[in-house]
Amino acid sequence: MSADDFVVTPWHVEGDIDYNKLIKKFGTQKITPDLSNKITTIAGQDHFMLRRGIFFSHRDMDRILEQYTKGNGFFLYTGRGPSGHTHIGHLVPWVFAKWLQEKFGVKMYFQLTDDEKFYSKDTTLEETKKFAYENALDFIALGFDPKNTKIIINTRDIGTLYPIAARVAKKINFSNTKATFGFTNETNIGMIFYTSLQSAPCFIEDMPVLIPLGVDQDPHFRLTRDIASKIGKTKPALIHNIMIPGLGGPGGKMSASDENGTIYTTDTPGVVRKKINKYAFSGGQPDIEQHRKLGGNPDIDVSFQYLRIFFEPDDAKLKSIYEDYKSGKMLTGELKSILVEKINKFLSIHQEKREKARDTLNQFLLDEK
Repeated sequence: MSADDFVVTPWHVEGDIDYNKLIKKFGTQKITPDLSNKITTIAGQDHFMLRRGIFFSHRDMDRILEQYTKGNGFFLYTGRGPSGHTHIGHLVPWVFAKWLQEKFGVKMYFQLTDDEKFYSKDTTLEETKKFAYENALDFIALGFDPKNTKIIINTRDIGTLYPIAARVAKKINFSNTKATFGFTNETNIGMIFYTSLQSAPCFIEDMPVLIPLGVDQDPHFRLTRDIASKIGKTKPALIHNIMIPGLGGPGGKMSASDENGTIYTTDTPGVVRKKINKYAFSGGQPDIEQHRKLGGNPDIDVSFQYLRIFFEPDDAKLKSIYEDYKSGKMLTGELKSILVEKINKFLSIHQEKREKARDTLNQFLLDEK
């Protein structure tokens, strides 16, 4: 694969992604400084993920803001395909969704697609459902309010989802699905139907929806947007975050199935330290002498990228780390130590809240029909 080639689909991300090219390829809109400022003004506060371009692209975010300022509401929706334990990359859209929910005072739906992971992975339905409940704990641990937040588990809540999915499915033809996802004659029909189920929460409320999500999931909602008017609904609006790289370095994204390339929310402090020190891709020089002389490259260094994306919201501190590493004043080992400390501090609190979430999980589940 050449430097100019990359693959971004809901099931596979590979290569060094050029996000400007991806915007053109997917037909989305770049989040301009003007739009970012509008979000900040209306929310009454900015967010470091917006400032730093972690959320970089959108579909109809401007429409959501315009309608909101006119007194018209919206709701939020995001989700997770439960194929394994939650990792830190999954948390990015969830944390941003929580900020949006608090600043705009809106309802939140979180979908766990245990059926889709059963269709697409070599796993059992019992295993994906088990991971759905485990992943739900990580979502709850971020501090969502159960009075305004509901968790949908596809196999559990199919009675609510199916009537909506049926209306969607009738308007999506196989030709469009095949063209969007590259399905073949060997693709199981569960996968072919699945976009209809992922579309269902978009129309669960009689108002527009805004979906914060990784950009790899955009193709599902392109189909949803294409048919929304055909079922008398408003097109879902989307706001996309970049792909979070695995520990191995630039290109691709963090994957729950790659243990050595992933930091899970369930990892112990010792495991985090070992993974970062052993596997985190370095932008440093081969030896200390060269590093002091030439400096490191924070733009490709995974430890710095994790700080930029999630673990260091303070711009001044991040800039200081950037400059010290680039000048050679800070060594790779020192940069990794900073990240290890921040991840373990975050996970210590998160894991405690995660255990407490077991007692409140039922409050978040969708009322059964």
